Amino acid sequence: MIYELRNYTMRPGRRDTLIELFEREFIEGQEAAGIGVVGQFRDLDDPNMYPWMRKFPDMEARRAALTAFYGGPIWKANRDAANATMIDSDNVLLLRPVPVPSADVPRGSALRRSGLSHGSTAGSSLDPFSGTVRPPVGATVLPESLYVAMIYHVEDGFAEFFAKEAVPVLSEAGVPPVACFETEAAENTFSALPVRTGEQVFVWFARFDRPSDERDVALPGLESRLTSPPQRLRLAPTARSALR
Repeated sequence: MIYELRNYTMRPGRRDTLIELFEREFIEGQEAAGIGVVGQFRDLDDPNMYPWMRKFPDMEARRAALTAFYGGPIWKANRDAANATMIDSDNVLLLRPVPVPSADVPRGSALRRSGLSHGSTAGSSLDPFSGTVRPPVGATVLPESLYVAMIYHVEDGFAEFFAKEAVPVLSEAGVPPVACFETEAAENTFSALPVRTGEQVFVWFARFDRPSDERDVALPGLESRLTSPPQRLRLAPTARSALR
């Protein structure tokens, strides 16, 4: 499975305009073309950033799906309105999932109720965010949950360190990762949409029932493993996000 973590820089005050357009026109349109729309968020620390995620079975499927959507009638009818809200849409990480080590999550916990699975597979394709249930077009009620995405710039071997040293600490603190990703190094199969290259990242997600539950856990030995300071994204799901 191939994921994109896309983080758009918006024109001041225009984020909600794009969210409304996106949730009315672009979710079902992308999915009809073969794109899995995973989640849309408001960055709680920057009102001019719009992060969202989508996924594809593999790189060739990505090429075909993006060609179909961006060459199709829905994008052509709405692209000018969408592009008018944005300053930059090239901040895109191309990622592949890595298994989340099986740190036990208590039965009945919020993480189990959310439907997220640790290291679940479909055939040989790991897909940590496999749910697609979302409210219908026109929904306005916002989920109470908060997702936190930690983005680390790393060198080879970091995933093994994270599994062995970080996951037990996070789980003991009640913040078990619900998904982990690393850089997909394959060549971009749809060059019309740039992705970030020349960097190696590891991204993990935590979920909290509400923002007041958020905790930041210090991880021993982490700083020496990073090649630049970590980035923390505090993500509030939008009304139609499948991640809730």
